[in-house]
Amino acid sequence: MEEAVASTERRSERPPVMTDVARLAGVSHQTVSRVLNDHPNVRPQTRETVLAAISELGYRPNAAARTLVTRRTGTLGVISFDTTFFGPSSMLYAIEGAAQDSYFVVIASLQSLDRGSVLEAVDRFVGQGVEGIIVIAPLTSAVSALGDCAGDIPLVAVGCGTHAPLTSVAVDNAAGGALATRYLLGLGHETVHHIAGPASWLDAYERIAGWRQALQETQAPEPAILAGDWSSASGYEIGNQLAADDRVTAVFCANDPMALGVLRALSEHGRRVPGDVSVVGFDDIPDSAYFLPPLTTVRQNFGELGRRALAALVDLINGRDPSSLAPVTPRLVVRSSTGPPELYPVDLG
Repeated sequence: MEEAVASTERRSERPPVMTDVARLAGVSHQTVSRVLNDHPNVRPQTRETVLAAISELGYRPNAAARTLVTRRTGTLGVISFDTTFFGPSSMLYAIEGAAQDSYFVVIASLQSLDRGSVLEAVDRFVGQGVEGIIVIAPLTSAVSALGDCAGDIPLVAVGCGTHAPLTSVAVDNAAGGALATRYLLGLGHETVHHIAGPASWLDAYERIAGWRQALQETQAPEPAILAGDWSSASGYEIGNQLAADDRVTAVFCANDPMALGVLRALSEHGRRVPGDVSVVGFDDIPDSAYFLPPLTTVRQNFGELGRRALAALVDLINGRDPSSLAPVTPRLVVRSSTGPPELYPVDLG
C-alpha cells in the first residue's frame, strides 16, 4: 500500500506530458499536437477542450522535441554592435518589439562591425539553429561582409542605406536630408550648411546626398561639407567655426546631438536661433523637444522599420519573396529652432 502511494506521489511530482493532456481531454495525442501547432483541421469545441486541459494541468510543450519534429526553433538572431547612438539602439529595440509575440530574439552585440566579427557572429547563429538573422548594419564594413555570407540562412540587413546589394530595410535618409534642406530654403535662406556624420556610415552618406539634391534643385550655392562624428562635442567645435561667419544663416546637422553642440556654440557667440541662424537636426531623439530652443528635426519611424525588417525575414524563412522592403519615409518635425532669415538695414556709413 505504501509503495503504491509513493508511486502515485512520484507521478504527481513529474511535469505533465502530452498523453496526460490527451487523457484528460478525452482525445488522442495527435489531436493535442494539432491544437498546439494551430492546425486548421480541429473542431472549435475540441480545441477549447484541449486548451482547457492544458491550462488545468499546467502543461508546457517540450521545445526541444517540437524542434526535432517541426525543424523550427522559434528563435531569431540579431547582430548589433556596442553603441549608445540613438539610431542603432532604437533599431534594436524596434526589432525586439516587433518579434516579441512570435519569436525569441538572441542578440550578439559586437565591439565593432568589422568583417571578421560579423562573419563569426553569423556562423555562431547558424550553429545555434536560429531560423533567420537580422543585422543592424549602418557601416560600410558590415555591408561588405554580409555580401559574402552563405545563402543557406535567411538574413535581412537594417539601417544599411537604400542601395545595399542584399535584402535590407532602411529609412530613406536621402529623402530626410532633402526634406530638411528644402524646408530651410523655403524659409528664404540662400543656402544651407551641412554638418555630416562619419564617412564610414551609410546614413551619413545618404543624408549628404539628400542635402545636395535639394540645393541643386534650386541652384543654391553648395558650401563645403563639415564632417562631425555624431557627438555633441563635434557639433560644438564645428559650430564655433560657423558662428564666426555672419554669412551662415542655416545649418542642417546629420543628427540631433551635433545640433545640440551647434546651438551652444551659436549661443556663446551671441548668434540668435532662429533670428540669426536656423538649425535643423535628424533623428528626433526624446530630448530634442527640450533643447533651447526646441529643435526642428527629421523623425525616423523606428517602429515601422522593425516591423518591416521582421516581415521581410519571415517571408524569407517561409520561402517567399520579401514584400516589405520599401524604404521607411521620415517626416519633418517643426519646432522653434528655425525661421526666415532676418534682414538688417545696410549700414551706408
